[in-house]
This record gives sequence, structure tokens and C-alpha cells, in this order.
Amino acid sequence: MRDFAKKNYKHVVYLNFFENPDYCSVFEGSLEIDNITMLLSALLGSEAVFEPGNTILVLDEIQECPDARTALKFFHLDGRYDVIGTGSLLGVRGYGKEPKSIPVGYETTIDMSPLDFEEFLWANGISEVVIDSLRKNIRGVTPVPAALHKKMRQLLLQYTVVGGMPEVVQTFVDTKRLDEVLNMQRDIVRSYEDDMIKYANQKDKSHILECFQSIPKQLSKENKKFQYSVVKKGSTASKYAGSLQWIEDAGIISRCYNLTATELPLDGNAQDDVFKVYMRDCGLFISMLEDGTQFDVLQGNLARYKGAIFENLIADMFTKMGRKLYYFHKNSGLEVDFVIRYKGACTLVEVKASSGNTKSTKTILAHPEKYHVNSAIKLGDYNVGKSGEILTLPLYMAFLLTEV
Repeated sequence: MRDFAKKNYKHVVYLNFFENPDYCSVFEGSLEIDNITMLLSALLGSEAVFEPGNTILVLDEIQECPDARTALKFFHLDGRYDVIGTGSLLGVRGYGKEPKSIPVGYETTIDMSPLDFEEFLWANGISEVVIDSLRKNIRGVTPVPAALHKKMRQLLLQYTVVGGMPEVVQTFVDTKRLDEVLNMQRDIVRSYEDDMIKYANQKDKSHILECFQSIPKQLSKENKKFQYSVVKKGSTASKYAGSLQWIEDAGIISRCYNLTATELPLDGNAQDDVFKVYMRDCGLFISMLEDGTQFDVLQGNLARYKGAIFENLIADMFTKMGRKLYYFHKNSGLEVDFVIRYKGACTLVEVKASSGNTKSTKTILAHPEKYHVNSAIKLGDYNVGKSGEILTLPLYMAFLLTEV
């Protein structure tokens, strides 16, 4: 954000309300723009130059100064200066200090995710030309050349353990030292846990931590449906649902909802109370597991838990491209990892850490009159091809499934 401001504006006025709580006093009285700019000029001296059309005001950690968020409306109406505010999701979603008035209609909200796999590829020197060539392989159902296929498989495994937190990715690109990567990731996880203590109500703090720390156990089960009894023996939704919602609002997890039917619109067939939970960043998920897991992922030595890791990887990719997550499970034994809208059709997506069978997918495709599905994709450790009616793609191509 600061880099963008410096590149696009003649003058940048930067305030960080967390580092300097005294800045909040500027917004405690009149929110008339001339008054605010006058006080900032007095407070910051030569660092605060307000030139109409050429100045941007950057309000960092804006959740620490709710009145500054209210002031966004008046900056918008005044129109002389552009403003960017940044804050934690928790801080601006009602878990922190409340502003006197939320500037509805006067602010554009952008939720920032960690880097997605495509951005990770850019960071590691993979050009748009290469990515476009992979798109052509999908469209033509032609195998990726062996050398590129090997390189992309390697980068995918690296992304699985590194994830997309910007500072973590930069450290990996600069040093290739996974021990440093792991230490940074665990620091981030600890900061999440600190936020849980900072923003949560006293009575909810332990429940939130228990929900968060149960995620690896939830995904290790054969049936990965989130179960409150796994959080703590005898626990129920009435006791823990609010805590899980808190973690989701913090942008840490994504829910994947079970469908009652494999039909469009998917959201209309989703069960709100039956879902799986994935970490929004696969690298942070790996860091929550025991030491040595990074090495095991890179070597492919994960046995049964490999499926959970690669499912979380695909959930990471789909979530960061803006897809809501759905799956299909019936007590009869039918289960498909993900269901997406792709090229205007309801499409099954199976994630295979090894060769694996696709019995459920084949059963559903064999009965289109019952399940209303005619297309399926299998993602795994192989090249582009067709297996009967199923399009087979390497796992690293999941980020290219953008057509809805």
C-alpha cells in the first residue's frame, strides 16, 4: 500500500494508529477536512503536504482509530485528497472499537489475501508467457512438456509448504531456507492467537483457541466434516459455533459446504450446518503440523495425511481466486472433494494425492438424469489428459480453473 502510494502520488501522508495512538486525537473533534489537515500539518510538519489532487493520506491500523474511519465519508465528499485505510479484518468487522458512524457508500472495501499460486509463480520468475502456455494445454487437452511439467510440480510443492504470506514468500525467494520460512510462519500463527486474545470476549477466548488448534485433527479424519466434538469431547455447536465464526471473520479459515444436490446454483443447495474447514493459507496449515512435515511434503512421504494436505492446497487456490467452496457427501458413501461451477456447468473436482480411484465421480457421471452432472476434473500428480469422461490435470493447474 505504501509502495503504491509513493509510486502514484507526489505527496504521501502516512499515519499508523497502532504505533502512534496520539494521532487519534486529530479525529476526535471536528471532522471538517480543513481542520483535520491543519492539525496533521501542525503535528507532522514537513511530512504532511496537502496539495489537492496530488496528496494521498494513508491511515494504517485504522481499526485503532474508529473516528478516522468515520472521517472517510467527509474526505470522499470533499474530494481534494485520496485516502487509503488499512486494518485487520477483525478490527473492521465489529470485533474492535466501533466507529460513531460507518461510512456506508463512501468507502470501497478490498479484502487482501495472501499471495495466490499465480503470484507465487511470478515471485519465482515464472512469466505470463509460461502461464498462458499452460492455459493452452488445458484448452487443447495436450500434455505439458516434460521439463516444464517437472518445474511446475517442484514449484507447487514449494508453494504447499511456503504458502502466500508476503514476507514469508520474500524470505523464501531470497534465501531458499525453509527453517527461516517455518519460524516466520509460526510467528504469524502466534500473532493470530494473540489477536484472538486481543479482540475476543473473555468468555470466548479459550473456545476460539480450541477451535483453531483442532483444524489439523479435523482434516485428518476419513470424513473431514467439521465436528465440534473433535474440538473438545462432548462439545456442541451451541457452545462453539460463534468461536468458529470468529476465526472465519478473521480471514484465517474457509468453510466448504456440503451440497444436498449437485445442481446449479450451488449456493442454493448448500447445507449451512454441514461443512469442512480449511486454512486459507496452505503454508500456515503446514506450519501447524509437527517438525519435519515440510521435508515430508517435498519428498512425498506423507502416507494417509497427504490427502488432507493437498485438499487444503486446492481449497487455498480456489478461495484465493474468489470461489466459494462446496463438496458432495451422501451417507451411501458417495463423496466428491469439491464441486464448482466451471464453464457454465456443475463440475465435480477430485483431488488425488496418489493415483486413487474416482468411484464416486464415475457413479455420478453414469446417472446424469439423477445427479445433473456431465463434467468432472481429476487433479493429481500426472499430466494433462482424459480418463473416459474425466479431464485429468496436474495439481498445479487448479489455479487456471477460472472460467465460471
